[in-house]
Amino acid sequence: MSTAPVIYQTEAGKPVYGILAEFATPADVYHAAEKVRDAGFTKWDVYSPFPVHGIEEAMGMSRTKLPLLVGALGLSGACIGFGFQYWVATQGYATVVHGKPYGSWQAFVPVTFEIGVLFTAFSALLGMLIFNGLPRWHHPLLAKERFLKVGDDKFFIGIEAADGKFDPKGVRDLLLAAGATSVELVED
Repeated sequence: MSTAPVIYQTEAGKPVYGILAEFATPADVYHAAEKVRDAGFTKWDVYSPFPVHGIEEAMGMSRTKLPLLVGALGLSGACIGFGFQYWVATQGYATVVHGKPYGSWQAFVPVTFEIGVLFTAFSALLGMLIFNGLPRWHHPLLAKERFLKVGDDKFFIGIEAADGKFDPKGVRDLLLAAGATSVELVED
C-alpha cells in the first residue's frame, strides 16, 4: 500500500512548488549541488547565467538517451527511404533507366541520404522537447523577481516539493548550510 505524496501549502492556502536558493558564485552553486545530490534529492535543478563546468557530475546526472534515439530514427528513415525507392523501381513502377537493371542502388543514394537527414533532424528536435518536458507555458519560478536575475549574474538551486525527501525546514537548513545567500519558498 503506497502513501499519497505530501502536498505542502503556504499559510495562505496556496500549494508549494518548492524552495529556491540563491548563490553568489559558480563555485558556491557547484559545491551546493554536490551537497543536495549527496542528501538524496531527485527533483531539483541548478540555474545559471552560463554553463558551469562539471555541474552535471556535481548533480549526479546520467548521460542522455537522445543520441541513441536520433541515431536509430535517422537510420530508420534512411532505410525507409531506400526501401521505398527500391520498391518503386522494382515493383511499383518498374522502368529501365539508362539501361541499368531494376533496383540499381546508385541512383537511390541522394534521396536515401536526405531522408535520413530529415528523420534525424526531426527526431533530435522532438526528442529534445519531449525529454525536457517542453513546451511548458508557465513555470512557478518565473513569478519570483529574484529568480529573473539568473539571466544576468545570479546562480540558483531549486528543489521541488514533489521530491520524496522534501521537507521545507530541512531543505532550507541544507541550502543555508551549503552557502546560500537567500532561500525562499516558491508557490505554485
